[in-house]
Amino acid sequence: MNAISKKQFKQLIKAFDFTNLFNLLGWNYITGQDMVKVGLETFTLQSVAEKRGFRILVCSPDSRGRVPDYSTRMKLDRAVSRLYYEHLIIFRDELNRTQLWQWVMREADKPPQLTETRWYKGQDPELLYQKASGLFFTLDEEENITIVDVTTRVRENFQQNREKVTKKFYEGFKKEHTAFLGFIKGIEYKTSQEWYTSLMLNRLMFCYFIQKKGFLDNNKNYLRDKLKACQQKKGKDKFYSFYRDFLLALFHKGLGSPERSPELIAEFGKIPYLNGGLFDVHQLEKDFPDIQIEDRAFERIFNFFDQYEWHLDTRPSASGREVNPDVIGYIFEKYINDRAQMGAYYTKEDITEYISKSCIIPFLFDETERHYKKAFDAQGWLWTMLKNSGDAYIYPSVKYGIDPDDLWGDLPDDVKEGLDPNQPDLVEKRRCWNRPAPADIALPTEIWREVIERRKRYQEIRDKIAAGEIRNINDFITYNLDIKQFALDIIENCPDPEFILHFYKSLAGDGKKRKPISILDPTCGSGAFLFAALNILEPLYEACLQRMEEFVATAPKGKYDFFEETLVRVNAPQHPNQQYFIFKSIILNNLYGVDIMHEAVEIAKLRLFLKLVSTVQPDYQKPNLGLEPLPDVDFNIRAGNTLIGYTSEKEIEDALGGQLDFDNDLEKIKEKCDVVARTFARYKELQLEYGKDYMDFFQAKAELKQRLEELNDQLNLLLHKQTTDMNYDQWFATHQPFHWLAEFYEIVH
Repeated sequence: MNAISKKQFKQLIKAFDFTNLFNLLGWNYITGQDMVKVGLETFTLQSVAEKRGFRILVCSPDSRGRVPDYSTRMKLDRAVSRLYYEHLIIFRDELNRTQLWQWVMREADKPPQLTETRWYKGQDPELLYQKASGLFFTLDEEENITIVDVTTRVRENFQQNREKVTKKFYEGFKKEHTAFLGFIKGIEYKTSQEWYTSLMLNRLMFCYFIQKKGFLDNNKNYLRDKLKACQQKKGKDKFYSFYRDFLLALFHKGLGSPERSPELIAEFGKIPYLNGGLFDVHQLEKDFPDIQIEDRAFERIFNFFDQYEWHLDTRPSASGREVNPDVIGYIFEKYINDRAQMGAYYTKEDITEYISKSCIIPFLFDETERHYKKAFDAQGWLWTMLKNSGDAYIYPSVKYGIDPDDLWGDLPDDVKEGLDPNQPDLVEKRRCWNRPAPADIALPTEIWREVIERRKRYQEIRDKIAAGEIRNINDFITYNLDIKQFALDIIENCPDPEFILHFYKSLAGDGKKRKPISILDPTCGSGAFLFAALNILEPLYEACLQRMEEFVATAPKGKYDFFEETLVRVNAPQHPNQQYFIFKSIILNNLYGVDIMHEAVEIAKLRLFLKLVSTVQPDYQKPNLGLEPLPDVDFNIRAGNTLIGYTSEKEIEDALGGQLDFDNDLEKIKEKCDVVARTFARYKELQLEYGKDYMDFFQAKAELKQRLEELNDQLNLLLHKQTTDMNYDQWFATHQPFHWLAEFYEIVH
């Protein structure tokens, strides 16, 4: 039974009295401050309570007196996790009008999962009461609880079951997708109808996300209000279609166009130009110019969407009705799999994160070493830092319940008897090892035998680290060490600017000889692996840029030219913030994907766009509401059959073999591939440069599209002639060839 009443709880929340609040919840009083620097700001984190090492901290406001923004909060959390691995941070503003309770769940080989709960002055703190009152510990529990028990209780009270929300949304989405398809008229083929249904729902879901964030005329019910306004225009002799008279104009002439007439401005209100390709006139809209969709279709889909709360971050729901971009990815994969039985499979985050970091980070270190061997000397600062790290990079699940100074001291006497393997009656003495071990020592379901093996493994790895035997980044995979945290720590504490220079060039290239790291998923689906890669690369970019700033700040101007030029480009005024620039750079320069399903490709692009928009708040005083146009990833994320098409020049040589003009034809194809690659590179550069006219983008895209189509047409004809007697149009429709050499020449060449 709780020792704190609901009335007491709410009074303490409104008084911002967290010390007494947690005292009444049975937590231990603790005091102390930690200063954490993020960028140019220093935050004070005041400890107010703890239970078995789980720390509750209250963070000071930012320099503007507000709760820090999402990016800053995540950086603070990463910094605090080095001090107190398990913790909950309460953020507040200067005027004590807002609280934000933030907890990040960390599990081995899984990406961190953020949970946050807000409370505003004047609001009933009922939701906070429901969550925090469950953190009460009785005196009877005190003797036996462990940090695992505390963390479990926090998780149970603050972490919502996302799968439940996803399942409910999916079941509804499946019905609404079928219903919406039935309202579409004017498209001849069933497959095209299904594709267009998915395209329209993607566009509408994107609009739902950004309208809830205030980007559509600062109206969080923009689409529904516009539907009502359109229906009110219907008169005796007039008929206004929401789809044809408003929605297509909004997509093509509003969100998809930088220039608007006064009439359109009056019709749309203040909305941003988004670019990105999502709102361009689609090929289906060109092929079927007379498409019609009844207003009833939109009434129905809006009724469904309005049952949920739409948020652009990935925080679990406070209400159980929250939809974020990850949910869209889940429901897409399941929908495609159920509908088409094509074997589409959504790989969960723990798997995608593990595979991605195990591939990407070793590559970056190896590439850095290839250009700068000095930093990787066995006795150098990098491996010395690891040697002196103790067990910092051994995952908490491995070192759980271990006292590093006395590995076997807490074992019962009968269990200890079996430790010596060279004694008689060993089987009998180890029989007790098959008993379950207590929770303060063992992971869930572990028996003593498994605890002992885990501790032996811990000691073996720690001894290797201390002896300096781990001197290769790939050893982190072999010994299952926290490679991501190691990479961030190395960058953040690096004393050598040359290391940062070469590591960053391995990430982002240098615009000259060094190319950015390329991450390509040949069956990308809705982008699960691409998102995992994005989440691996973003903190590495951020850490490099922060270290550059620190080197530049303490050196004479001109000493670090590359750093200075990079920071000028990153901090150019057209970028809403640094995080937006980082995400945009990664999406344009590092990520590539292909999938045979057009719908999958559309969803992958949609999710990347939403990730970008999530970093920006609308500012109606700035041009384009403070939003830099989205990157156009139509040439990064492609649709096609990756098993059919030319992958190398050798394959083209074989196809051309025996032709009279062999050498000339081959050279022309190679030259076209090179021109397409250079045009693609220039198009990406244009999207990151400052001060370019919108027409430059349109012209560059048109040129790239034309050159790529001409090259693909030539290769398709050659492949068709080489492989089949089938009718060309029929062959092209059924085989959907994808020529790696044409599409991604710069990567595969």
